[in-house]
Amino acid sequence: MPATKKTAKKTAKKAAKKTPVLTADYDPSKDKGGYMNPVMLEYFRQLLIDWRQELIKESSETIANTLQETELQKPDLADRASAETDHALELRTRDRERKLINKINSALRRIDEDEYGYCEETGDEIGIARLEARPVATMTLEAQEMHERNEKIHRED
Repeated sequence: MPATKKTAKKTAKKAAKKTPVLTADYDPSKDKGGYMNPVMLEYFRQLLIDWRQELIKESSETIANTLQETELQKPDLADRASAETDHALELRTRDRERKLINKINSALRRIDEDEYGYCEETGDEIGIARLEARPVATMTLEAQEMHERNEKIHRED
């Protein structure tokens, strides 16, 4: 099948899927529709999108403030050093948030590919409680702990 027909078919299939309606009081832990049903996936999609928008907004505010502030040009050396330290800390925070945005985008892709909520190591369910605490989680708690132990062992070599 040519790529254009395949793409058109995929787009039509996505359009045919109706976006589930979420209520304001929706609680995925009380959902009886089965693990990662369409409503639950939409709940996590909205959670991730809102989180990403908040991070982007904060980042934009930081950029605007950094451009407007001239604190790094203070004549007093102690004041300038303090301002530079604050600025460096702010930039490190924004860099961590940039990496987090990449993880959020990856989680949104996994939702689109019906892979969200399942451990990338074992294929087991990650669990609602863990996903609510860390919506970008890609592993079950047990697999994550094992991964971190192995990482620590190899780092010490």
